[in-house]
Amino acid sequence: MELINWQDFEKVEMRAGTIIEANDFPKARNPAYQLLIDFGPEIGMRKSSAQITRLYQKEELIGKQIIAVVNFPPKQIANFISECLVLGVLGDDKEVTLLQPGKTVQNGQRIA
Repeated sequence: MELINWQDFEKVEMRAGTIIEANDFPKARNPAYQLLIDFGPEIGMRKSSAQITRLYQKEELIGKQIIAVVNFPPKQIANFISECLVLGVLGDDKEVTLLQPGKTVQNGQRIA
C-alpha cells in the first residue's frame, strides 16, 4: 500500500449523486451499464460506465444515491464517454458493491 499525503487526498473530488438512467452497454468488453447521474446544479449530469450488472438490475438503480469521483478526465469506453468514476467495494468474487450515503443527502455534496 502506497501512502499519500493530505494534499493528494484533497485533489480527489468525491461527490454524492443520484442515478437517473441505467441502460445496457452491449459494446462494453465486460458486462456493464451506462449510467446517467445527477450531481446537482453545480456539477450537473454526468455519464459513467459501471460493471455492476451481477449485483444490480437496471430498474433498482434508478433513484439510488451513489458516490463517484467527478474530476477525472473523460474516458472513452467502446463508443461511450465516461465522465465520472462510480465507487464501489470490489469483493473476492470480483463483484462490485456500490458505495452509498447512509442517509439521503443533497446531490453534489462533497465527501470529506
